[in-house]
Formats: sequence, C-alpha cells, structure tokens
Amino acid sequence: MPFNSFEHYPMSWKPDRDRLQRPLYRSLALLLEHDIRHGFLAPGTKLPPQRELADFLDVNFTTITRAYKLCELKGLIHGVTGNGTFVSANAARSVTISKDPSSNVHIDLGFVASFEQTNDLVTEALKHVVAKSYLEQLLNYNDPAGIPHHKLAALNWMKAFGIQADTEHMAIVSGAQNALAITLLALFEPGDRIAVDQYTYANFIEVSKMFRIKLVPISGDEYGMLPEALEDQCSQSNLHGVFLMPSCANPTTIVIPEKRKKELAQVIQKHHLILIEDDIHAFLSADIIDHYGQPMYQLLPEQTVYICSTAKSICSGLRVAYIVFNEAFKDTMMKAIYNVNVKTSSLDAEIVTELILSGKANMIVTKKKQLAETANQLFAEFFPNTLHGGHPLSFYRWLPLPKVMHEAYSEGFFLEKGVRVFHSNRFLSGGNAEENYLRVALSSTSSLEELRRGLEILRESLE
Repeated sequence: MPFNSFEHYPMSWKPDRDRLQRPLYRSLALLLEHDIRHGFLAPGTKLPPQRELADFLDVNFTTITRAYKLCELKGLIHGVTGNGTFVSANAARSVTISKDPSSNVHIDLGFVASFEQTNDLVTEALKHVVAKSYLEQLLNYNDPAGIPHHKLAALNWMKAFGIQADTEHMAIVSGAQNALAITLLALFEPGDRIAVDQYTYANFIEVSKMFRIKLVPISGDEYGMLPEALEDQCSQSNLHGVFLMPSCANPTTIVIPEKRKKELAQVIQKHHLILIEDDIHAFLSADIIDHYGQPMYQLLPEQTVYICSTAKSICSGLRVAYIVFNEAFKDTMMKAIYNVNVKTSSLDAEIVTELILSGKANMIVTKKKQLAETANQLFAEFFPNTLHGGHPLSFYRWLPLPKVMHEAYSEGFFLEKGVRVFHSNRFLSGGNAEENYLRVALSSTSSLEELRRGLEILRESLE
C-alpha cells in the first residue's frame, strides 16, 4: 500500500519515515524505544501489525521483524500469541526495589527488610570472629568459591530445608541478587526465554533486562504456576529456563505445594529447561507449611540452580548466599562467580558461619518468625478480608486494590499520605493485568508500633 494511503489511516504508532537511517531495522528500533521511554506510547499500547507497519513505511517486512525483536530483547515490548505486540508494563522505567534514603520522611512499607531487631546477636558473633586467631586468613583472595568450613556450615544450614549436596557443587556468593546475576551470565544467552510467574520478583525483571533475556509470563492459581500453562508455552516457543520462588513467591506470598512441584518438575524435565530456584524463604516454610515437601532441586538436581540467601533469615547487611549446582553447570558457574565477584567476603561468610555453628542463627530465625507472626496478625486486624491463602509468616502481604486506583495514582497518592508501598505493576513480568494490588512490606519498620501507624494510614487512605 502506498505511503500516502496511510495519511488518515488509524495506527497506534506512525514513525517518521524521513528519520530512518541505515541500517533501517536498528534505526526503527531506536525510534520505537525513544517513543516508549518518553511516554508517547503508553504501557499496554498495541503496536501496528508488522505487515501493516512495513507497508506504511514502505520497507521490507523483515525490517520490522528485526526492529521489534531488538525492542523485545530490551524488555520494551512483548508479543501475545494470536493477539499482537504490546508495549510492556514496565518498559519506560526501572522497577528495581531498593531502600529509600528518605524513609525517615514516611513509613516504608515498600522495601522488604528482614526484621533488623535481631542484629544484636549478629554484633555478638562479630566480636567473636574478630578475636579469632586465623582472622588474617579471611582477608585474602584465597578460596574464591568459599572457605571449606564455611561451605560445610552452609550445607548443614541447607540440610534443614531438604538440600542434599556436597562442597564441590556449591559456592558462597554475595546475596541472592548476585546469585541470580551469576546464573544468568553463566547459563543463558541474550535472547533466551525464561518462564516466570505473571507477577514475579521485580529485581529479577531488571537483571533480566540487563542481560537481554526475555521473560515469558505463565498463568497460575493459588498454588503457583500452572503446569499445563507451562507445557503450552513450551509447545509455542523455545523456552530455555524457568524461574520460581516455591517457598514464598515474591510478591504474591504463594507457596507451591509438593504436588504442584512434582507436576512442574515433569514439564521442566521433559523440555530440558534450566530451573532457577530462588528459595530465600525456605527457613519460613520447612517443617512449618504442611504441604511444603522438599525443594524442587531434590526433584531435578541435574537441571536446577538452587539459591539460598541468609539475608532474610539471618542478616541482610552481610550479603551472604549459597548457590548449589550440578556437575554439568560447575565450570561455567565457577567461571562466572570468579569473573563477577573474584570472591565473596570471607569475613562476612565467617560471621554467618559463626552464627550457624553457635546456634545463634536458629535463635535469630525463631525471633524473626515470632515477629513475622505478630506483624501478620496486625495486618489481619486492619485488612481482615484479604488473607486468602499465601504464606502465613510472609514478610509482606498482597493487598487487592479497588479497580479505580491505577498505578500512577496509587503509589504517589500513598506517598503523599506518608506511606511508601509498591503497586503490582512493578512486578508484572509481561503483559498487563486487569486487577490491581499493593505489596505491603511488614518487616521494614523499626517497631511494630510504626508498622501499626503505617497500616492505619493505608486503611484510612483506601477508605
């Protein structure tokens, strides 16, 4: 169709043909990125069909395909089979969640900390570590994957969660986020596709963008990702991996029961996918949740990278996590660990090891469980009709919003009221959702009284 024929033709995006330079596909991708990032194309906008856009610009169809592909790899757009191509929900902004430096101005119910009231026990352990005769041995480049006795303590810690491994197939890294980055770097390539829950960990969305990895949202129910939906997606597209948080999904608080784990494991095994199991909340689930069963690593040891952080369970500031992998992944994982970290702080790992071996880590966990139970009871006082399933001791809750409260209004609105919370769109892995939620952190305030004030403001604002 001639270019002029489109002069009055309704199209959601009409790029200026005169601004295109060679190579055309790259120039077109930059124009699309510009219009998305500057707000000319809102999240959820359906883009013109590739054939139609090719006719409009009078270019080859493959030019449009390549341009769309570049933007898809950047997380700017996503395709829905049978429906077309859409601007992604979080295309124009970063959804990374971090501690807000202005938290003294408002009550922070956004960032999920780890009940820092237990850090006095960490301070005691630090004093013991400083007095040890081998302190200087913790300050060099040796043992980049972890000192042997640190690894043995880690395996002992993870054994309580059902993990059976050895020191040759694990490493100590600088927190769960570092473990995720290392895994993506080691085992995936730009353009690879990883299946995730529709709502998933926001910082995993961001790190995937950085590595140009496409996240594919899979529908779920109150028990987590649906095996049949994963199977269906495997038949439609070339998936390379799956990311799950079985012990307490962030942000929905869903716990995947053992029956569902086995069903998902069958699909993952059948299609030879790599499973990234982010199990940072295992300490809240093992021997507590009746249907918890065992980690998925035990069902698929040859296909799983298992991540166990101590940030939520022991101490967030020490940034120590354990990562378990199989023999086939060992060389590439170790190479990535070394090139990203050189090594994780042995001093920090020694403090965590001291806490584990002295029994104080279990004391910290017990205290945090008590705080979490009290915080969840407090949340139930203010929002009694919202606790339908999910983890009973979660450090955060998933609060439904009235449909009229869209994202831009809700976050800014509550901040003006004095409370920081995060809208569910921050956690959307792709597409757009009809329902709206807030993820409400329960573990970041300095006291339960401050939490009560924050929840009271939240309830009054909603009313």
